[in-house]
Amino acid sequence: MADEGSSKKPAKKKCPTALKRIKQDKERNLRNRSFKSSVRTAVRSFESALSTKDKEKMQIALNAVYSLMDRGVKQGVYKRNKAARTKARVALLQKSA
Repeated sequence: MADEGSSKKPAKKKCPTALKRIKQDKERNLRNRSFKSSVRTAVRSFESALSTKDKEKMQIALNAVYSLMDRGVKQGVYKRNKAARTKARVALLQKSA
């Protein structure tokens, strides 16, 4: 009776390609999270420049957001429509200021 509960099969060992894929996924995830964080920081700096109504800082921050979003699309971090939507929103904010 005691042996019935311990009839589990031993865990299957992962093949080397699966282990490599897991390692690559972790590295990409870390890189993408870091990149997205820098984009959010750029958007926040744009919004702070917008609130101070500093035209020069606003333009520099807007260029930084555009550059980061385009680079994110190129690297595959963001989809094209997400980048276009974000850029359009910040441009509209700048235009309304």
